Amino acid sequence: MNKIWHMNHLIKKSSGLLFIVLISLLMSGVNTSCKSKKKLAREQAAAEYAAKVVQAKSDLNAIIDGTSQWTLDEQDKRLEVIKSYNIDDPEVVSLIDKAGSALAMKRAEIERKAEEERLRKIEEERQKAEQSKNQPIESVFDAIAGASSVEAANSQINLALQQYATPDVPVLIIISQAGGFNDYDRPTTIALFLNYLKDKKQNNFKVEAVKYDSLGKITELELIKK
Repeated sequence: MNKIWHMNHLIKKSSGLLFIVLISLLMSGVNTSCKSKKKLAREQAAAEYAAKVVQAKSDLNAIIDGTSQWTLDEQDKRLEVIKSYNIDDPEVVSLIDKAGSALAMKRAEIERKAEEERLRKIEEERQKAEQSKNQPIESVFDAIAGASSVEAANSQINLALQQYATPDVPVLIIISQAGGFNDYDRPTTIALFLNYLKDKKQNNFKVEAVKYDSLGKITELELIKK
C-alpha cells in the first residue's frame, strides 16, 4: 500500500512540474512572439520610411529638372504631399526648397507668357480695327492706281485731296522696322504720292498710321509697303 501511495504521490508531483514547465514554455513563446512582432513592425516602418525618402528624392529632382510628366498643379500637390511626410533627411529638405523655387519660377513664366499672349491679341485686334478704319483710304489709292484713264485718275485725286488738310500733308513711307523703331524713306506729300500712284498704275502700299485735325481732316499719313 505504501508503494502504491508513493507512486501516486510521485505522479501527482510530476504532473505539477510538467504543467509548470509547459506554462513556462508557453509564456516564453508568447514573449518571443511579441518581441518578434514588434521588431517586424519596426523593420517594416523603417523600410516604408526609406522607400518614401527614395521616392521623394526622385520626384523632387524630376520637378527641379523639369522632367516630370505631371502638370504644374500636380507638381504643386506632390510637393505638398512630400512636405507632409516631415522627412528629416537633409537632402530631401534641401530638395524641397529647390523644388518650391523651381515651381514658383515655372508659375511666373506661365503667367508672363499668358500676359504676353493677352497683349499680343489686344495689339492684333487694335491693328485689325485700325486697318478696317483705314480701308477707305487704301480703297482710294487702289481706285487711282486702277483708273481707266488719266482724266479718271485726276478726278479721283481731286476727290481724295478733300480728305486732307492741305495737298502738302506729309506722307511718311516706312522702309524697315526693328526694335519698335521705324526707318523711313524720303518724305513726300499727299499730292505727289497720289500722282505717283496715277503714273505707276499700281498700289503697293497700306496705311500704317493716320493723324487727324479737329475737323477730321488728315494731317499726316504713314504708309508701309505690302
